Amino acid sequence: MDLQKHAQQPDTAPRTAELRASDADRDRTVDLLREALAEGRLTADEHAERVEGVLAAKTVGELEVFVQDLPIAHQRHAVHASAPSRPTTGAIPMDPDDNVVAVFSAAARKGRWRTGRRIHAYAIFGSVEIDLSEALFDHQQVMIKAFSVFGSVEIYVPENVSLRGMGGGVLGAFEVDTLDATDDEAPVVYIDGWAVLGSVEARPKRGKLVADILDRVQRKVDRSMRRHLGH
Repeated sequence: MDLQKHAQQPDTAPRTAELRASDADRDRTVDLLREALAEGRLTADEHAERVEGVLAAKTVGELEVFVQDLPIAHQRHAVHASAPSRPTTGAIPMDPDDNVVAVFSAAARKGRWRTGRRIHAYAIFGSVEIDLSEALFDHQQVMIKAFSVFGSVEIYVPENVSLRGMGGGVLGAFEVDTLDATDDEAPVVYIDGWAVLGSVEARPKRGKLVADILDRVQRKVDRSMRRHLGH
């Protein structure tokens, strides 16, 4: 009887189209419209009108309306595959390229710095901050091994990378906000390790994007624009 009642209950989970849109979702849609303008699929007036609508959109479904007649939106959706949950075998070395250690203290890596393939973070009665939002990515896969004992490790990544978590907590919190990049060539950041009576947290930093990915997209748009103008 309980199974029958459960089967009769309606599915209350929201559909994807009904989910609230983020600023990153709006930015990706604007990028699609900019490429459509460069290819001559939209006039300047159409582009401006749609961008205005995108900025006012509240849900993912409302955003899709503005690109549903553009081939590039369907092409990207068809070829995009989520990043794997674990790094490719052999892609990450066993030894760290960088160690960030805080014992009864605080340590940080932030600003414009060059990441290695493997970073170890240790917070023992202390706090560690690793901010990749302005970092230079030399490698497509980056592993951060974080250990927190009565401390905290906070990790921030750009919005246009993929983020995966593989660790756990023992009387502590290990929280990673999974993130999927729309660009298959975007870096993938893996967070592993343990939080023992402490915390390890990783999340995207709002408004921060990997610059070299943006440069590559802009070069594609520029090439499309030149072809459209006959240069």
